[in-house]
Amino acid sequence: MNILTKQLNKVKKHYEALKEYKNYIDNMRFNFTKEEFFYLDTPQKGVLEAYLKRFASLQDYLGAKVFKTLLDNAGISYTKMSEVLTLIEKEGIISLEKWIEFRNIRNELEHDYPDELQEALKDLKYCIKEFDFMEEVVFKVFEFAGKYDESIKLS
Repeated sequence: MNILTKQLNKVKKHYEALKEYKNYIDNMRFNFTKEEFFYLDTPQKGVLEAYLKRFASLQDYLGAKVFKTLLDNAGISYTKMSEVLTLIEKEGIISLEKWIEFRNIRNELEHDYPDELQEALKDLKYCIKEFDFMEEVVFKVFEFAGKYDESIKLS
């Protein structure tokens, strides 16, 4: 099994867990207010935390590992991380502006929670709302990889 295949298997696991958490959160009908947050039970709070951890892990892993490997497999050269993200955007996999926004929100959540609970809940709500964008990135990663290896598929 090559490096990209191993990386994509990990992406798939993160994505599937993230999707499962997203479905659970949607069924909670949580409005992301401080008042409502205090009425959530421990498992519900745990799912919110797990969603955020998976979201951040997926973004980190794609950015730090997978994007570089995709470019390597496609024979596209780069020298620094900013080039990787620019090239990945050029390939239509991400919107660089949105990717940086995700990273900033994720960093805010990591550093503010639970000190500024209402702000953390607002950022968490944003990450959950943006699930579709992250899902689209995952689909595009698999699509791009599939151009160079027909055996690569998300499902």
